[in-house]
Amino acid sequence: MRRLLMILMVLLGLGHNPVVAQQTFTIPEGHFLALSYHDVRDDLVPGLDPDPYAVSTRRLAEWFDWMKRNGWQPVSFQQIVDAHEGKQPLPENAVLLTFDDGLASVYSHVFPLLQAYGYPALVALQTGWLETVWAGQDITYNPDTFAVTAVDGVAMGPLPPGTVEYNEAPLGAEGFLSLSELREMQASGLVEFASHSHDLHRGILANPQGNVQPAAITRQYDPDTFQYEDHEAFRQRILEDLLTSSASLEAMVGIAPRAIVWPYGAHSLEVDALAAQAGMPWSISLGSNPVNHTQHLRFDRLLISQDPGPIEIARSALPESARRAASPQPQRVIHIDLDYVYDPDPEQTNRNLGVLLDRIQRMQVRTVYLQAFADPNGDGNADALYFPNRHLPVRADLFNRVAWQLRTRAGVRVYAWMPLLAFDLPDTELHAELSVQRPGPDGNPVPSDRDYRRLSPFLPRSLEIVSEIYADLGIAASGIAGILIHDDAYLAADEDLAACRDEARWPGTDRRLPTCDLDPKEKTQALIDFGEAVIDRLRYHTNASMDFRTARNLYARVILDPAAEARFAQSLPAFVDAYDEVAIMAMPWLDGTDLAPEVWLAQLADAVEQKLGGFDDVVFELQARDWRGDGRWLEATLLRDWMEQLVRRGVMNFGYYPDDFLRDQPEFGPTFEGISLNAFPHRR
Repeated sequence: MRRLLMILMVLLGLGHNPVVAQQTFTIPEGHFLALSYHDVRDDLVPGLDPDPYAVSTRRLAEWFDWMKRNGWQPVSFQQIVDAHEGKQPLPENAVLLTFDDGLASVYSHVFPLLQAYGYPALVALQTGWLETVWAGQDITYNPDTFAVTAVDGVAMGPLPPGTVEYNEAPLGAEGFLSLSELREMQASGLVEFASHSHDLHRGILANPQGNVQPAAITRQYDPDTFQYEDHEAFRQRILEDLLTSSASLEAMVGIAPRAIVWPYGAHSLEVDALAAQAGMPWSISLGSNPVNHTQHLRFDRLLISQDPGPIEIARSALPESARRAASPQPQRVIHIDLDYVYDPDPEQTNRNLGVLLDRIQRMQVRTVYLQAFADPNGDGNADALYFPNRHLPVRADLFNRVAWQLRTRAGVRVYAWMPLLAFDLPDTELHAELSVQRPGPDGNPVPSDRDYRRLSPFLPRSLEIVSEIYADLGIAASGIAGILIHDDAYLAADEDLAACRDEARWPGTDRRLPTCDLDPKEKTQALIDFGEAVIDRLRYHTNASMDFRTARNLYARVILDPAAEARFAQSLPAFVDAYDEVAIMAMPWLDGTDLAPEVWLAQLADAVEQKLGGFDDVVFELQARDWRGDGRWLEATLLRDWMEQLVRRGVMNFGYYPDDFLRDQPEFGPTFEGISLNAFPHRR
C-alpha cells in the first residue's frame, strides 16, 4: 500500500505541471505498438546511469499518464491473441507493455502502477536466472502450491541464494522476482508471463577469432576441435532450452508460456519454428518497426532506452514513411573487397582489419557492402568463399568476423556482397553441365564462359547448389543487414539454351517452361525469381529482428539505352519492384562512354528520375578506380566532385567501389568531404 501511495503522489504532481502538450500521434486500426522495458528505478540519473535500458519511475508514470490523457489503451497479450484469431478487434491506439528479464522492480515499481491504472502487461522471465538466484541447484516444486520442496531430490528449508551476471555485475535474489511475487502478479489478472529462454540470454563463441554472439542464432565454435556446432546439434540445443524454460515457468506459475521473448531480440525463422514446436507459437523480438499488425505471430518491440519522455515514445508509432520524411536517412556506402583484408598470416589479417575499421569509423557512412566470396584474380567469379559452406573451398573463415566487427565497432549496416550465378564449382564437369548455354560454332549448346562463368538459373540443380551456399552464409553470419547481388546476374541475348532441356524449370518452381525461346523481360523476371528463391534460404537463418534488405547491382547502360535489356536481362523498374534498393554502377569509364564523366553522370541521373520520378530506391555506386589500362586510382578530388554533383542534383544515396584502406585509396580527406554524413548535406 505504501508503494501505491507513493506512486499516486507522483501522479498527482503531474496534474499540476503537464509534461507534454496534446499530440495527434495515432496507431493504425488493427495494429498495436509494442514496448520493451527492463529495470525501473527511483534513483536513475539520465545520461549518466550505467544501465542505458533502465527508466525512472517518474518517466514510466509520465508515460502511463500520457496514454490515459490521449486515449491510448494498453492491451493484454490475450487481447492480441483474440484479435489474431478474429474474435475481438483491438481498441484504438492499442499498446502492449512488456518487461524483460524478471527483475525485482517489476513487482516493486511497475506492478503498483499497473494496479493504479488497470493496465495489463507481459513479463518475460529468464527461467535459468530465477532458478539460479533462488537456489543455485535443481528445484522440485509442489504441483499444487508451486512452493519449492526439494533441491537435488533432498527436502530443504530456506535456500541460499545464488548469483548471476547481469549487466556485467553479480546479481542475487534481491535483484529478481520471487516465487510469491510471480504468483501474486499472475493471480491479479494484469500480468501474463512469457519465456525469455532458460539459458540463451548470453553470447557464445561464434568464430575462430573469438567473437561472442547471441546464443539463440549462433552455431557455437569449438576451439578444441576447430569445428562448428552442426545443424542437428544446434536445433537440439535450442529446442531443449525452450522446452526447459516452458516447463520451469509452468511449474512456477501453473501456466505454460505461449510466447518466447528472444534475448537481445535475436531470432530467426528457423528458431521461431522450434519455439512453436515447444508450444510457443508467438515470437517476440526487438526492431525498428514496433507497430505491428495482429495477423502476425511474430512481432517487434521498441527497446526503451535513455529514459525517454512520452512524446519520444509516441513518435515511434508514426508510420515508417512518416519517420523517414521527418528524419531523412541518406544511404552512404563503401563497397569493400574482403580480399584486401585477407592475408595468409592471421596476425596480418587482424592488423588489416584494424585499419579497415578505423577508416570506416572515420568516414562516418551508414553501410558497407562487404565481399563474402574470394576473387583473388579479379575476374568476378567466386573461386572460394569466406565462410564455411557445402560446395566451394573456404579461403578463410573470415566473413563473420569482419561483418560483426564492422557492425559493433564501426556502427554500420553490413550487406553481404555475393554472386548469384558465378560460382566456380570444384567439379569442373558438373560446372560445365550446369552452365549457362549459348550456341557454339556448329549451333549446338556450349557453356557460355565469356566474362562470368555462370550456372544456369533454369536448372533445378543450380538452384539447389546456390540456395545451399546462401543458406550457409546465413548460418555463418546471421547478423548481416542485407544482401547485395553481384553484377554477374545477367543473360545475354543468345543465352540461355539450358532452358531447352527436359529438366529445366522456371526458377523456384516445378513448372516447365512453355518455350525455351524467352524474351528479354522473361529472362529478367527469371533472374529475379531465382534470386528471390535463394535469398529466402538466406533469410531463414538471419536475425529476423533486423530490417533485412535486398540490393541488386545494375549496369548503367540498361538505364541509358532502352535496347540494353535484351543484352543483359536487367531492368531498372523491374529491379525497383523486386529489391529494396538498386545499386546502379554509376561508373562512366566502366560503361565505356566517350562523354565527359560529369556529362554522363548528369544524363544517368536524368534517366533515373525520368523512369522512377525520384532517387529514393537507388544507390549511385561511383568508381574509385579506372580499370582501363593500368587500373590507376582516381584523384580523390574528382571522386568528391562527382559526389557533390549528385547531391546538387538531388541524389542522396551513393557510394563508391573499390576502397584500398591499406594504402589510403581513394585519399581520405577529399573522399570524406564528399561522402560523410557528419555535415550532411555537404556543400562547397
